[in-house]
Amino acid sequence: MGASKDRLKKDLAAAMRAKDEVAKSTIRMVLAAITVEEVAGATPRALSDEEELDVVAKELRKRRDSAETYASAGRVDLAEKETAEAGLIAAYLPVPLTPEELAVLVDEAFAALGEEPTMKQMGTLIKAVTAKAGGRAEGKEIATLVRQRLSR
Repeated sequence: MGASKDRLKKDLAAAMRAKDEVAKSTIRMVLAAITVEEVAGATPRALSDEEELDVVAKELRKRRDSAETYASAGRVDLAEKETAEAGLIAAYLPVPLTPEELAVLVDEAFAALGEEPTMKQMGTLIKAVTAKAGGRAEGKEIATLVRQRLSR
């Protein structure tokens, strides 16, 4: 069991003692998502810490997307609930990279490639930056920065 899952279980117990329904239900949903990922496939397996963080990040994206959808549909109450859950989930992820730090990683990937990269090498560049970012940046942000840099 990874460190993230251990922390989630401890926080679930604390939320139950504090009778914090939002935290309790949110943590249970995240733990359920991790369990689903563990038993997916032919044989059940334990997830690494990195894989657990990927699942938590995926749950965070779901909450943010849902909040946007609810807000655009005029359901402010549900949007606020999803935003509150997203805030709880974000606490389990590493501190995201600042735009400046991400730009430095993109510059390093371009420099490592050597020659002036083309759009055909965009996938290679995104993979390199994603590996260096270590889950601290969303793929959409990385792709946008790489695309902007390539179009210069």
